[in-house]
Amino acid sequence: MNVGDFIESLEESFDDIEPGTLKPETKYRDTDEWSSMHALIVIALADTDYDVTITGDDLKSCTTIQDLFELIKSRQ
Repeated sequence: MNVGDFIESLEESFDDIEPGTLKPETKYRDTDEWSSMHALIVIALADTDYDVTITGDDLKSCTTIQDLFELIKSRQ
């Protein structure tokens, strides 16, 4: 897994985010599209695609897409 593939998976999971919008340095909670529904989608994506369990607190501890990627990668 690399960060590009991870971002692509995120963008595919979020219907309201156009492909190419997210970058590793994107502060995902600061995007206009971010909502609690997106948090649930990220948690489900980590579980189904990467077999990793993350929590809401884990999401709060991350700032950027890269942080989130590193968290999931560290738990594989």
